[in-house]
Amino acid sequence: MTNIFKSLSYGALIGVATLATTAQADSGDTLASVKSRGEVLCGVHPARHGFAAPDSQGNWAGLEVDYCRAIAAAIFGDADKVRFVALSSQQRFPAIQSGEVDVLVRNVTATLGRDTALGLNFAPPVFYTGTGFLVHAGSGVETVEDLDGATICVAPGSTTERNVAQIFASRGMEYTPVVIENNKQLVDAYVTGRCDALTKDKAALPGVRAYDTTDPEEHVLLPGIFSKEPLAPAVRQGDDQWYDIVKWVVYATFNAEELGVTSENAEEMRSSDDVDVMSLLGTTGDYGSKLGLTEDWAYDVITQVGNYAEIYDRHFGPDSPVQLDRDLNTQWTDGGLLYGFPIK
Repeated sequence: MTNIFKSLSYGALIGVATLATTAQADSGDTLASVKSRGEVLCGVHPARHGFAAPDSQGNWAGLEVDYCRAIAAAIFGDADKVRFVALSSQQRFPAIQSGEVDVLVRNVTATLGRDTALGLNFAPPVFYTGTGFLVHAGSGVETVEDLDGATICVAPGSTTERNVAQIFASRGMEYTPVVIENNKQLVDAYVTGRCDALTKDKAALPGVRAYDTTDPEEHVLLPGIFSKEPLAPAVRQGDDQWYDIVKWVVYATFNAEELGVTSENAEEMRSSDDVDVMSLLGTTGDYGSKLGLTEDWAYDVITQVGNYAEIYDRHFGPDSPVQLDRDLNTQWTDGGLLYGFPIK
């Protein structure tokens, strides 16, 4: 993709998105294109540890990376048949609308404006978080109110950018935004002291502290979450079959956790007489063919990628470098927001 999108305003992005939606998505043949190509093109964050980041060998890992892999597993029976396309905040929407990627799993907050004006369809959120702030230890800043008059590093074209303006305005506070699109340059500006605080989705900030600073103890997460940020996969409008596939892949990971089906026991669970387990694993019904997939599509997702708990723990669990309590990202039966629709 060219760099032309970097200079477009939000309104211009809406215009580009609308034209692209009309030209690209109305054909309703995303699945056929993906199969013909032999891989899923998945738009991801360039470097957000825990969600999506490549290692020194170019191998991608993260919760959102795993959802890209899950979609590939459902379609091909092979989670490796996916190509990751790193996209900046400004690039992500034109990329999905133009067809440069098939699905956007890139820390995208589902909002009414994006759902309508940008012509997107959102799958169920795979992570619930909110705006947070990282500050230098010893700065004397202990709450968001202490940031009055501060310089704030923030990415352009994000809900966070708008949230910060609302947070400060509602408190009668002033701030100076330092707006930088490149994620590494944005983080470096904060780490080197150009900004008093770095703001992102709060779930992303522990990764910054762990990976991007020389001494994590010199940086502090301020208490509180200051917005609602349901991070969800997004597809172009106009292709209901593709939307259904992405949506039900997410639900399958939720349902698998709720039903106790894991990557380790899925083969054994195929002999279960629980109708919900049978429907999930494809031993009864024709639910796969209704999506244009094989009947064991969810079995492939679970055995190759895992249920939601396995995915979450791999990247944010107690043995991961970026440890985060699941908080709202737990099953509805445990007081969380994860609720898989029934496969029946």
